[in-house]
Amino acid sequence: MLLSIISFIWFITVSILSGRSLAAPIPHTGLSITAREILANSTISEPHFLIYSDKYISGVNGAPNASDIQGYNVFSLSFLMLEGAWDKAQEWTTLSAAERKAVKAEYDAAGIKLIVSLFGSTDAPTTSGADPVATASTMAAWVKKYDLDGVDVDYEDFDAFDAATGAAEQWIISFTTELRNHLPSGQFIITHAPVAPWFSPKVWGGGGYLLVDQKVGSMIDWYNVQFYNQGSTEYTTCSGLLTNSSSTWPESSIFEIAANGVPLNKLVIGKPATQTAASNGYVDPDTLADCVDQAVQKGWSAGVMVWEFPDAGSPWIETVRGDAFPGEQCVDD
Repeated sequence: MLLSIISFIWFITVSILSGRSLAAPIPHTGLSITAREILANSTISEPHFLIYSDKYISGVNGAPNASDIQGYNVFSLSFLMLEGAWDKAQEWTTLSAAERKAVKAEYDAAGIKLIVSLFGSTDAPTTSGADPVATASTMAAWVKKYDLDGVDVDYEDFDAFDAATGAAEQWIISFTTELRNHLPSGQFIITHAPVAPWFSPKVWGGGGYLLVDQKVGSMIDWYNVQFYNQGSTEYTTCSGLLTNSSSTWPESSIFEIAANGVPLNKLVIGKPATQTAASNGYVDPDTLADCVDQAVQKGWSAGVMVWEFPDAGSPWIETVRGDAFPGEQCVDD
């Protein structure tokens, strides 16, 4: 028993010092069953390569074959809403427990986490008066019931945010706190997907996402920042995306957000897969790869998010990872 504890402590120490999970499996010799379970879920390290899926795809019920998304390490089923599961999340519920277990085993073997996206652009939880604590409890129970690895909070209640009363921010804070109570860190992933302008300082009367990060950032594994749908010229160059956002949305590029206190390597760059996947903000994969490489040279390594499968399959992410993350099988353990 003492040997098991020492072995486990040694592994955690090495993992923390290394700052990145290993592609090769770690021998579990000498570890108890409990220690192995903790080990399997203990590290959420960058880079994160996340792809959403909401579109109906003939022959795909819920999640695609892991081989179809090689190069990604997180797949997000969209959406679990206030009314219940819709689209890909709903499809996932139609699978039998055995079928879900088989898919999860395939994804685990490929180093891919399977999560669900919450809310989306058509849900307005604050404006509609939904209770954040009760909603978090209900959604967390759904995640556990359907054997997923966590959630992405895609809160897009723009009316509540624009009202600048603080109601939106406080709703998000309360929701995240209760969500983490039910989905413990190290066992479940919790990410958020705010639009980039919500990080602009001195713009949002309620404090914006800088306040959210100050209050519950420690409960959020990373941010899938939406650098699109914010204006035809916003975040379409490497400069605007990385270091110098426009005066319309000041200080909302990656390194400016980090300069305002949000951990740099929790800021994942989010982009649409095609010009038609979003109203604006599209950047072609080769240009985006150049931006990613520039960011890595400046010390960033958070990763990339894309909307959505199947428009951005393995070839898309291979191009975007480029020389910055060449052929790297980074596993979120």
